[in-house]
Amino acid sequence: MGTIKGMYIAKTDIGMVRESNEDKSATLVNSNGDVLLFVADGMGGHNKGSYASSKTLEVVSKEFMAKSSFFGAKTAYLWLQRVLKQANKEVYNYGFEHEDYKGMGTTVVIALLVKDKVVLASAGDSRIYMIENKRLVQLSEDQTYVNHLVKTGKLSPEEAKTHKDRHKLINALGIYPSLSLDMKIIENKGNSIVLCSDGLYNNISEEELYRLLSVNETPNQKVDSIISIANNNGGSDNISIAYWEAFKNA
Repeated sequence: MGTIKGMYIAKTDIGMVRESNEDKSATLVNSNGDVLLFVADGMGGHNKGSYASSKTLEVVSKEFMAKSSFFGAKTAYLWLQRVLKQANKEVYNYGFEHEDYKGMGTTVVIALLVKDKVVLASAGDSRIYMIENKRLVQLSEDQTYVNHLVKTGKLSPEEAKTHKDRHKLINALGIYPSLSLDMKIIENKGNSIVLCSDGLYNNISEEELYRLLSVNETPNQKVDSIISIANNNGGSDNISIAYWEAFKNA
């Protein structure tokens, strides 16, 4: 199967509570037509988190736009792994050398569409979803303390939703000298792909998100509606989304 063509959009919003936006979202396409979806949620407060997410996007963007093509998904996987480790090194070193930036970091989720495959990478608790069999399926795993408790049977999924430490990360980019990534390669069957920060999924249910993505509107209209409803539901954090859907005749 050849490359599946689609439409894509990325947006970020400050939300209703925060004084600054430390999120970054983007959709990039290189000269070969490969598409990269990106969401990062910076942490550390004020300019620290913003620096971490911005620097990560800067490193990924520069390397991706300079990459004219990939031989295949495995090559793309190794490239993405290398580039994110480079971003980790730059963010960590800057924090190490500048006292004011110490302890900063960022979540990151990326979906790289190459031919008939999608390469996924994640660190932290931003999420990657895919629409499959008329429902929203989470492809990434929240790298949080509470999710670890759920996986080890010490907490129920219901208890996790209101646990006081539910936002505590056990992994992110830039906080350690080396980076731990969750990565995989999946088939691209033309299913819609959604990347988002926790500011989105904490303010809108997965059922509502699926419903809004399933209406007969443009990707731009869908994303605007999703952000609007997340804000109406409290907008408790910065809201970011990157979305791809196949052309209807693809």
